[in-house]
Amino acid sequence: MASDDVASSAKAKYLQIADDLAAQIKSGTLAPGAAVPSEAELMQRYGVASGTVRKAIAELRTSQLIETHHGRGSFVRSRPPVQRKSSDRFRRAHRNAGKAAYLAEAEVSGGVPSVTVLFVGPTEAPPEIAERLDVPAGAQVLARKRRYFRDGVPTEEATSYLPWDVVKDIPEVFAENPGGGGIYARLEEHGHVLAEFVETVRARLATKPETAALALSPGSPVIHLVRDALTAAGRVVEVCDTVMAADQFVLDYRFAARD
Repeated sequence: MASDDVASSAKAKYLQIADDLAAQIKSGTLAPGAAVPSEAELMQRYGVASGTVRKAIAELRTSQLIETHHGRGSFVRSRPPVQRKSSDRFRRAHRNAGKAAYLAEAEVSGGVPSVTVLFVGPTEAPPEIAERLDVPAGAQVLARKRRYFRDGVPTEEATSYLPWDVVKDIPEVFAENPGGGGIYARLEEHGHVLAEFVETVRARLATKPETAALALSPGSPVIHLVRDALTAAGRVVEVCDTVMAADQFVLDYRFAARD
């Protein structure tokens, strides 16, 4: 058999395996959260080599039907995406009701939200953050790093950077829990009224640390979102650098038509 025919046959085989498993997932034969048959089981069932099975599993990961956890195997995905509404999630009404943005959006999704604070304290501003804050590179800023969960599963990791002169007299923002409404509520209570948010969004593959932090399958995509929070005077009082599991979020924007 010619080499091209061999390659074509191998591709057809792994796609057949992927299609069979996808049909089982969609029919409910493999239920949400269920373990996908092991590599050895699939090799025996289909009479193929391990490389063919791995390609089939990779195809299912790309289709976001399964997720793979190192040392545990592959499982049928069971979590619907959270819908992030940028036109709504930063409404002052949420802050006045004591809800930070993440809690407000996660409640809409029907999941149970939780947050782990990884770090709060002074740090040197990275160059790209310093530029956004309009402070010298390496200037002291306050960093707040958190990992967010829905139903106990990590979905995003975010680090907020705030100018030191803005926060040094706001003791609540140095606490792990800054109080109802989050840091934006505390900023506004101290006269830094927020007027605008500017977000830069891009998609890319997760780094190894991000894969571990968010319990992602190898090669998973993430959404990298960087947000500036501006006051009415035009000053950036926070830059939030966020990495999100791409399959967990829908970015939903609404903005006015302009001349």
